[in-house]
Amino acid sequence: MSSVDLARLIESSALLWSPATFGALVGLAVLLVWVALAPSPAAQAVDERLEIYRGGLDIAEEEEMHRPFAARVLAPLLRKFLSALGRLAPLGNLARTQQLLIYAGEPFGMSALDFAGLRLLAPVVLGGLAFLLLRRLPLNTMLPYLLLAIGLGYFLPYMWLRRRARRRQHEIARALPDALDMMTIGVEAGLGFESAMLKVGERWDNALSRELRRVVAEMRVGTPRDEALRRMAERTGVEGVRSFVTVLIQSTQLGVSIAQVLYTQADQERLRRRQRAEELARQAGGKMVFPLVIFIFPALFAVILGPMVPGILNAIQNIRASFPRMR
Repeated sequence: MSSVDLARLIESSALLWSPATFGALVGLAVLLVWVALAPSPAAQAVDERLEIYRGGLDIAEEEEMHRPFAARVLAPLLRKFLSALGRLAPLGNLARTQQLLIYAGEPFGMSALDFAGLRLLAPVVLGGLAFLLLRRLPLNTMLPYLLLAIGLGYFLPYMWLRRRARRRQHEIARALPDALDMMTIGVEAGLGFESAMLKVGERWDNALSRELRRVVAEMRVGTPRDEALRRMAERTGVEGVRSFVTVLIQSTQLGVSIAQVLYTQADQERLRRRQRAEELARQAGGKMVFPLVIFIFPALFAVILGPMVPGILNAIQNIRASFPRMR
């Protein structure tokens, strides 16, 4: 290499490592490090959602701490105890009990095991209370009352659940025609079927509106509409709801107008409700016999025949007094 080439190489190296070039390289390095360490927009969005979730958990924890002590501590302990006790019961009727609980709207969030445990616990509680109240009586006198208390403790929870299920089904059957009319109006006004159900659910607060809100929630998380409607029919156990769901699914498959189906079903349900009212009206006469005979007729006899009783007694005494004279 000649001296001229060496001088040129030294000159180019000096230009390359000038302060300006060195500063530019340092700035570029800092920029690359910042880009590498800075969070991406997707990561920021995830962090924001996590912060919202953590804030929701904090709010939920605060709301949980504001609940009463019995609801926070005693109720879960009682439910666990009932579940453990329910495992000792026969498992043959659990399916029927679970279906009855669904018809009743799952009161207090009880499962079939919880209810079975309640049916085993209630006789013990009522029997113990009866024993404490009647402990001073002789055993032969106290024993029938103890057996009666134990029997009531076993059968009363089932009677209460069955009555609650029937009352809920009756409430759904009564509200169904009006709900169908309102859904018909909504669909004819241009709303979708889901929006019409949601409008009915928002307007009222009864067993049927809660079921409709649940159907809409299931549809929004991806459940097919037919499947969500079938589940509603199974949860209610009402013949009108089953008929409505069956006809709606068939009309959807055949391409029939939903508004026309809703109008026809509402008309049929109104007719069915009127027929139930007429049937109850015809049964009213027979149901009034018992209170009439037990409560009303004795009072009427006392009012009507009461003033005549002293005269009748005096006549009887006069007749008895006249017998010796006739002899």
